[in-house]
Amino acid sequence: MDKLSFLGVIIGFAALIGGNFLEGGSWGSLMNGSAALIVVGGTLGAAMLQTPIASLKHAFNVLSWVFAPPHFHYDAGIKKIVHWADAARREGILGLENVAEREKNPFAQKGLLLLVDGSEPEEIRRVMENDLLQKEQWDLQAVQFYESMGGYAPTIGIIGAVIGLIHVMKNLNDPAQLGPGIAIAFVATIYGVAFANLLLLPIANKLKQCVGHESRFKELIIDGLIAIAEGENPKLIQIKLSGYLTP
Repeated sequence: MDKLSFLGVIIGFAALIGGNFLEGGSWGSLMNGSAALIVVGGTLGAAMLQTPIASLKHAFNVLSWVFAPPHFHYDAGIKKIVHWADAARREGILGLENVAEREKNPFAQKGLLLLVDGSEPEEIRRVMENDLLQKEQWDLQAVQFYESMGGYAPTIGIIGAVIGLIHVMKNLNDPAQLGPGIAIAFVATIYGVAFANLLLLPIANKLKQCVGHESRFKELIIDGLIAIAEGENPKLIQIKLSGYLTP
């Protein structure tokens, strides 16, 4: 569980609400059902219009990564690859067949099977990098859904404000209604900007980081498998892959 994400959401909205109170506003001044409906519904509808249904389902599936991101243990990955290299040196490449059958990571398992089948290093790299790229693009399509919502929300908020001002203009003969009416109209703008900058765009950026971590871990696996295919010394492989460890 990523506590920092929870803390970020709490601090962001606490600053918004707290600043409103310090300026003399009330909780009720920020509450407007019609403005929320226009901004949330309009933003969601616009983003759904441009998104294929498969990508939309995937976008909802990866949303949990914001608060429970997948973890990739680079040090454990390096140790595992070095173990594979030791096994290959002692028993030959065919000795990795049992290792491949027990491997739980589908990406690593595919690479090990290609290695055992006697594929050339460049062929292994080509196949594995193609898989990496396809998965990365698939995940980034999900990220794009939240990025697009972050782009639409402020504009939809302005539309909501204009709609509110239209209703205000109908009450020009009643000056007492103008001030509160204008204030309510601009609540839609606040919703749009806050929705985009406190939730949607940060969510998109967090998901991009998760996608990047996964791709980097897969690059580690590819480099390790290629080194094994080329018969490199396990100790040298460990030194080479240590560059993936963050300082």
